[in-house]
Amino acid sequence: MIKELNDDQLNRYSRQILLPEIDYAGQLKLAQSHALIIGLGGLGSPAALYLAAAGIGKLTLVDFDQVDESNLQRQVIHTEQRLGQNKAQSAAQTLAQINAACQIQVIERQLDSAEINQLLPQIDVVLDCSDNFATRFALNQACFKAKKPLVSGAAIRWEGQLTTYDFRQDDSPCYECLYKPGTANDQSCSRNGVISPLVGMIGSMQAMEAIKALVGLPTLVGKLLLVDGLTMQFRQFNLKRDPYCEHGQSQK
Repeated sequence: MIKELNDDQLNRYSRQILLPEIDYAGQLKLAQSHALIIGLGGLGSPAALYLAAAGIGKLTLVDFDQVDESNLQRQVIHTEQRLGQNKAQSAAQTLAQINAACQIQVIERQLDSAEINQLLPQIDVVLDCSDNFATRFALNQACFKAKKPLVSGAAIRWEGQLTTYDFRQDDSPCYECLYKPGTANDQSCSRNGVISPLVGMIGSMQAMEAIKALVGLPTLVGKLLLVDGLTMQFRQFNLKRDPYCEHGQSQK
């Protein structure tokens, strides 16, 4: 693990180090951190780009899908030259050009619950950039068990949402406090559409939340942020732990 920042890193990240909330200690913490990104599509693209640029020490990228021409409208980490290539591999190539010092681990398959549980002990923050409820529920359960912060984003049509479930905090709600298994219907961009910059907005804010979680700054834990891209309205609601949620009950 890196013990201190060298002169090149001090210069590269000087604009962040100038922020009193980050400073040298926070930047060093980022350089020592390992983030897991599930899904390198519309949300994962900007999230990965900004985390690599911000100086995260290691990124593990997970995606089983291939780059399709219809992805290029919003998945800005991929290029026309990489059509048909695995998305995690394509993203890794772009990130290597942005920050060669960032270690990149690529997983080109969909992880099952056992594999997620095995991976999480080495992870400091998880970004859920997936597009289906099965993956979201599995990540929620695994992060709850491992007490890892989970940054959750979603976007479809003109609407997006964002929150952080920080299971290092006993009073943090979880994904099942918001959605119950079997009660939510998957909605895909392929069937419902999505405006391109919206996923950039939500994915970038996921990177922001991950950075804050890593350096110990307040996040959206206990809050749900809703974004309406058509009217440019932002609304924030309180999100409390459901006392009837099985995860909440297990903490009593």
